Order: sequence, then C-alpha cells, then structure tokens
Amino acid sequence: MVFKPQQLDKKNSERLKAAAEPDKKISAREQKEILEAEAVYRRGVTTVKDLIAPASMRVEPRLIELNGGFLTTLFVINYPRYISVGWFAPIININWPLDISMFFYPVKSDVILKQLKKKAGALEAQLMADAEKGAPRDPLRETALRDIEKLRDDLTQGVEHFFQFSLYVTIYAKSQAELEKQVDEMSYLFGSKLVYSKRSLYQAEQGFNSCLPLFNDQLQISFNMNSSPVASSFPFISSELTSDNGILYGINRHNNSLIIFDRFTLQNPNAVVFATSGAGKSYAIKLEVLRSMMLGIEVIIIDPENEYKYLTETVGGAYINVSLNSPSKINPFDLPKAIGDNTKPADIIRSAIITLKGLVRLMLGDLTNQEDSLIDRALLETYAKKDITPDSDLTNIEPPLMRDFQEVLEGIEGAESLVVRLKKYTEGTFAGLFNSPTNIDVDNQLTCYSVRDLEDELKPIAIYNIVNYIWTTVRSEMKKRILVIDEAWWLMQREDSAKFIFALVKRCRKYYLGVTTITQDVNDFLTSSYGQAIVTNSALQLLLRQSPAAIDNIQKIFMLTEGEKYLLLEGNVGEGIFFAGNKHVAILVKASYTEDQIITSDPRQLLEIEAAKKEFEATMQSQDDQESL
Repeated sequence: MVFKPQQLDKKNSERLKAAAEPDKKISAREQKEILEAEAVYRRGVTTVKDLIAPASMRVEPRLIELNGGFLTTLFVINYPRYISVGWFAPIININWPLDISMFFYPVKSDVILKQLKKKAGALEAQLMADAEKGAPRDPLRETALRDIEKLRDDLTQGVEHFFQFSLYVTIYAKSQAELEKQVDEMSYLFGSKLVYSKRSLYQAEQGFNSCLPLFNDQLQISFNMNSSPVASSFPFISSELTSDNGILYGINRHNNSLIIFDRFTLQNPNAVVFATSGAGKSYAIKLEVLRSMMLGIEVIIIDPENEYKYLTETVGGAYINVSLNSPSKINPFDLPKAIGDNTKPADIIRSAIITLKGLVRLMLGDLTNQEDSLIDRALLETYAKKDITPDSDLTNIEPPLMRDFQEVLEGIEGAESLVVRLKKYTEGTFAGLFNSPTNIDVDNQLTCYSVRDLEDELKPIAIYNIVNYIWTTVRSEMKKRILVIDEAWWLMQREDSAKFIFALVKRCRKYYLGVTTITQDVNDFLTSSYGQAIVTNSALQLLLRQSPAAIDNIQKIFMLTEGEKYLLLEGNVGEGIFFAGNKHVAILVKASYTEDQIITSDPRQLLEIEAAKKEFEATMQSQDDQESL
C-alpha cells in the first residue's frame, strides 16, 4: 500500500479542522478516523512517561526488582509515649539510597475532643470502680488519664492540633541479600527509638508508589498524633555541611558525604586549628593550601619548623628563610602603600608607629610610662628624619632603619637605658635581623617564611615583624589571600604580639584576607584573652585529637557534648570536628596519593620520597652516561 503524503496530510488537516469547529457536525465514522489518526501519531512521540519509566520491573510479595536492583518499603505503626526532637536524624543521615514519604491528614478538633471526652470518662469510671473495690492503683490508667486531659486542654486552647500521620521508608539495594541486611538494620534503628515498624508484605508495589513524589498514599497506614510529636519527625535535622562552591576539606564521618566549603562566603574568612602534635593539623592545612591555590587564591605561610618547604618547592612558590645569617631582610619601618585616594599620610604613619611600638616592647621588654612616651616621640622623629611627615608624599620615600631610631634615642634625655637595650639589635648579637632595608620582593601565589633557624628568644619578635610586613603588603593591594600562622602560641606568650594578631584577625576581612592560626599548645592559646577573642572572630574552626590536659578547656570554649569530647580524645590522625559558622560535623581529612606525597610530614615517608628521588636521579644519570658513550 502506497500513501501519498500530500493527500494524507491534506485529508487529516481537514478532519482536524472540522473537529476543532464546534458548530460543524461530523459523522461518527469521521470522528473514529480522527481518533485513530491521533493514536497512530502519539505512538511515535516520546513522552515524559517514556523517559522516566524503568526498563524492567517485577513485583514479588516481599520486594520489587527494579532495573536489576531491589527495593522494599517499611511503614511505622506505633510510637512510644515520649519521643525526642530529631529522633529521625539517624535514619535521614544513613549512607543508603532511601525514599522517605510523610503524609499528614488533619483531623477536626471537635471530633477528637468528643472521642477524648468519652475515653476520659471511661478511665475515670474504671479508676473509681477499682478504688471502691479496694484494688491497687493502676499507674497505666492514671498516666493515660493525665495525658488525655492535657491533650484536651491543648486542643481546646489551640496550642495543639491533631493529625493522622503516615511515615514510609523505601530502601534500595543492589542485591537481595544486601536488601535483607539493610531492612534488619533499619528496623533496629527504628526499634532503638522505641518506634515499631513493619514491612509492606504483599503490598510492595503500593509501598513503592507511596514513596514516589506523586502525593499518592496507597498504603493508608496512619497513626494518631498531635502536633508536637509530629513535628519531632520532620526531616529538618541533617549532618550535611557542604556548599556549591569552595574546596574539599574532608569527608563527613556521619554519612560519608563530602565537606565542600568556601571560607570567604562566611561572615569572616578566618580559621583556627587546634590539635596535639602528630594529630594532622599541618597536614590538613597544607591540603587546604594546595586546593585553594587551584582556585587562584594567594597563600602566605609562616613556617616555624620547615614543614612547608617541600610543598612550596613543588608548586613553584617562594621559600624565604628568615635568620641571623640569611640574606633575606625585612625592615620593620616600611610603610604600606595607600589604598584609594582617601587614605591620608597621617593615618598611615600613625598606624605604622602603633605597630612599631608593639615590636619595640617585644625587643626591649617591659617599659615604664615614661619610656613608652619617649619611644613614641622617638619614632615620630625617626620618620621625620627621613622627611616622612603627615604632609609628605609617601609614593617615593626611603624608610628609616633601626639604627636611625637608635640615633634619635641617643639624642633624647632619659633614654639611656633604652639605647643600651636596643644596641643588641643594632650592634650586638642580633644585629642585622631588624637593621637592614627590605630586600625581598615576592610576587608569587605561594610565599613561605621560615623561622626555624632563629633562636627561641627571637622567634616571637621575628614572626611579629613578618606578620607586620605581610599586613603592609595586604593593605597595598586588594586580593583574595590566606595567611597561615603555624604554632601561633609563640605570639600569644606576650600581650603586645597577641594584641597585634587579634587586631589583624578583626581587620583582615576588609582586605579580603583570611587568617589561619594553628597551635598545639591549646591551653597557652586559650588562657590568653586575645586567644579566646581570635577563636570568637574565626568562623572556620578545626579541632583534631586533643590531649586530656586541654580537653576540658576545649569543651568549654566550643560547647562540645560528651560524645564530641571523647571523639577528640580517641580520634585517629586526621579525625576531628569541623566548624563552619553555626554548623559542625565530624570530619576525616583525606588526601589523594599525589597530594599525600606533596604534603606529608611523616619522617618515614619523607625519607622514602628522598630515597626514591636519589634513585631516580641516579637512573637518569646512568642513562645520560650510556648515551654519551
């Protein structure tokens, strides 16, 4: 049979046009032909049902086999007298594919009040009859009567409402054995909350349909509940802590989901990390640094133990060794460049002098009020000596040095003691560290300042000076940056340096800088009022394994539960609690093999990596020698 398309289209279009005109009568035969033509057309059109329909489905009494997988449905038939808020959270956060469906059927209060009145009357009559007979009191009936009277009061006052509540859970598994195991575990989870559940036997298809997003309750198995217990079942409690943007911090130990977060989306981008030695704090931060660099974020690190050297060299960063014998020098008298046209030279000079006074206190020790006043005057004159005044143009200046400051002090009456103490840093043992022009000009995505080779006496002073130089750089150019201060307890030992770090943490948000403070001496950090303030001003917090001596203080500051306390005491390396704003979850810090080779601090691994490098270099040298021959 041959169809002429033009004739067929013309004929069908005439029929459809006639069917669309209500005033025009068509015969039953023509109407039948129109319907058949429509049916033929629709068979060749892909619909939404075709797209979402499973490839295969087999219904059995206990389960359904769907696309090679298996599923079954549980329904709840009874609840305990008391049920806690969030009791449903362990089921919501379980690491299985689940479909959960809740149906709420409101019941009119007058109907329930009539039923409750009858029930209360029956219970009172039974209790009175037992009392007349001299029978022992029945606690169950008395409790039931009190509950009914309380519910009657709440319903009458409008405090509570009444519902018939249905709760279904559909479980999915790859095999039938796995499904049976998960059903047992799910029943145990319900039972642990004194919630009685059953399996939908001979209603597997109805259970599956009831959990589809079609608002179709085919099981019709409900339980009478008022508002409060119904609300406790709402699935609004979850251990998820993730966002659409950011880096991977670790794995959520509650449900094995990923913790992905962007610290710059919080109210402030600061972070604190507390852990004992060997708990993985530096490992976690190095992982954050490595992943942040992929997003174009600039990172600056203050490294007290050369832990970040291999990472810096691997990614092509700048590694600056700050020590008495190092050629790298930082002048504490450097001034920041003004951001915008509204910054006045007087404000820049005043800010620099306040910072320098903190440095001088660290260098010279405790100062009297008279000495403090002399230092303030001397600093102003030191800048004025180089023609740096509130009226100067700061775009092209030569900052003074520490010896210029000493010369000014020598000319001030009453500053003899200050000059003697200052000479140690200009002419004595520590000369050169703070008495030279800045000769580093770092323009790199990752910059690491090492202070390992410095004496312990100089470390707080040097770190203070480095942080001040970094702050000067940050204020000169607006850019997304992270500053990592490892072993920050060095700076918490003295009030001036602690105050400086606290001020930095409070102000850094305005310059798109996030400060990460890391410490293993938690008590030294938290006993300082500035240390606690730094924690308060850090929206991101990471707690790894803690020592028993520090755990009580940690629990008090972070308001941890007893379970979270023991998690920090007994956790393995890389396990802890991750805080982001008001949310927190248990975390496992996990790196890929390549990342692990770059950031590891394990001495055994480092020796193995070094041995492998030497072996590789020897192999390459041997090949070169053979080629040359």
